[in-house]
Amino acid sequence: MTNPKWKTQREAFIESLSYLDDRRKGKITSLKTPWQAFNNATTNGIEWHSTTVIGARPATGKTAVKNLLVNGAFKHNPTTDFRVLEFQFEMVGKVSAIREYVTHTELSYKALCSAENPLDDDNFEKCRVYAKEKIKFPIDIIEEPCNILEFQQIIHDYMAMHMYTDSNGDKKYRNTVITLDHSILLKRAPFERDVYETLYSLGEAVTFLKRKYPIAFIILSQLNRNIDAPERNEDGKYGNYILESDIFGSDALLQHADTVIGLNRPGKQKINYYGVDRYIINKDPFILVMHFLKSRNGETGLGFFRTEFHKMNIVEIDAPPTQERRLKI
Repeated sequence: MTNPKWKTQREAFIESLSYLDDRRKGKITSLKTPWQAFNNATTNGIEWHSTTVIGARPATGKTAVKNLLVNGAFKHNPTTDFRVLEFQFEMVGKVSAIREYVTHTELSYKALCSAENPLDDDNFEKCRVYAKEKIKFPIDIIEEPCNILEFQQIIHDYMAMHMYTDSNGDKKYRNTVITLDHSILLKRAPFERDVYETLYSLGEAVTFLKRKYPIAFIILSQLNRNIDAPERNEDGKYGNYILESDIFGSDALLQHADTVIGLNRPGKQKINYYGVDRYIINKDPFILVMHFLKSRNGETGLGFFRTEFHKMNIVEIDAPPTQERRLKI
């Protein structure tokens, strides 16, 4: 009589050695990101069967980070076969596509939409050529909000639809990046009393799904209101930093996450010297800090970036210098 509810330690070690062998031979690789700081904080990128949670204030750049992760995935992983399924509840696919044209043409969203002057033929042609190339990538979009039960069923159906047959004739699930923008925009299921129960359900669902399928989840979240308390925006305080507890519904979701990232633009809060290390920000609103708060198989720490929102781009930079402290005599 066999019991599927457990496996022997021997099986676990055999699986681990097979995984390590496939990684050293390049048969299994992480999904590299556009930023070395991100790759360094993780296992040289985002692993399959994992969940990444990214939290930030509104208008900080988390959707831009997600878009660059997705778009960069195809550029930086040309030999990896994978698909992308995006749950885009905050903006429709059309708007997201126009934001990509901003990056490509370096024109503003308003200019592309002919808000002041009609878009000229040359730039419209640039958009058309970009779209022609971009639609070659296997990316699918869910725009209509759904509850957790519908969310799970869509993913089950999607994974089954895109199975393939390997060289041995075995049916396999295809590697898939699944994004959710934002976690709080999931509809409440009939058995959930509030948004916190929805987040608990989401955490349990993504853990089940990432164990069953080769999925890399990227989930965007808001921060709690406490992050805007005046004392947290005073120069050189530990409270300047984003903490795990600042992620909205952190108790519900973060225990299921493999990587947790908090984004901050301290210059927007008029901070000159950021955190206890007193990084010299000089109220620069374009400096973005990635706080790697949890990395199950990597290292925590900080990464610094410069936002180029007019291009819908984010560029990695060196850590700013820190303010010299004078000793009190």
